[in-house]
Amino acid sequence: MAIDTPAKTSVSRPGRGATGGAARRGSRTGSRLWVKVVVALLLVAELYPLIWMFLTSLKSNDDYLNNSTWSLPTTWEWGNYSEAWTTGNIGLYIQNSLLAVIPALALILLLGTAAGFALQVMVWKGRSLTLLIFLAGMMVPPQMILLPLFTVYFQTGLSGTLWPLILTYTGTGLPLTVFMMATYYRAVPRELFEAATIDGAGILRAFWTISVPMVRNALLTVGLVQFFFIWNDLLIALTFTNNQDLRTIQVGLLNFTGDFGATQYGPLFAAICINVFGTLLIYLFLNQKVMKGLTSGAVKG
Repeated sequence: MAIDTPAKTSVSRPGRGATGGAARRGSRTGSRLWVKVVVALLLVAELYPLIWMFLTSLKSNDDYLNNSTWSLPTTWEWGNYSEAWTTGNIGLYIQNSLLAVIPALALILLLGTAAGFALQVMVWKGRSLTLLIFLAGMMVPPQMILLPLFTVYFQTGLSGTLWPLILTYTGTGLPLTVFMMATYYRAVPRELFEAATIDGAGILRAFWTISVPMVRNALLTVGLVQFFFIWNDLLIALTFTNNQDLRTIQVGLLNFTGDFGATQYGPLFAAICINVFGTLLIYLFLNQKVMKGLTSGAVKG
């Protein structure tokens, strides 16, 4: 018994170790395989609607109505894109969206960055209460303010212009921007501002020459987030655009019609593709800087 037991033990332990190592390697291989399968499924779920939308934009109206939804185009109607741009007025709608989005986005970034700087870097009485008031603005549903704003814009004579959109987008976008910029400013070392003050820099100079370059990735991130919020808005634009010549891209797609008021599905999907792929290219181009901006305020420097 005393001799056999060590022999059994010495032989069985390497066997168990080899078996355990093989099992662990098999487990790791299996887990990696599942990860690859899940990623592949997510890619299919993301890419397939885009591919289907693009193929549908190349169908004729009869092809879309009479054939299967999943079938390929019988004839590749590339003219749908030119028809969407001209007959569908998609070019005018994009122009109106840019005229509303760019000024609103500039005001949001300027005022939000300045407010974040004042609330986080400057020391003054009541700044905590002011930040809470901005945060309370995030809790107000946009649907609640549409009717009062419509009355104000009508009485002030702003109806029939793009100013209601610009002002409303600015007001609704500021609370989130102020909160995010105040968070990013926490990661900026205070020693930089102290050194600038010792060198004789005032508040405005410290803001423009020190704080703004330090949070430029955050500005890009917040700007892109707000851009997508404003660009994809339908409710506010539908409420305040009472003229066809003032429709934004989302309202234009909602009321998209071809000749004689009939819906042309090929040009409609072509217009949707112009909208979707245009914004997708913007995100892909700025993706890396957006990731840097998202992580820059996570850790205080």
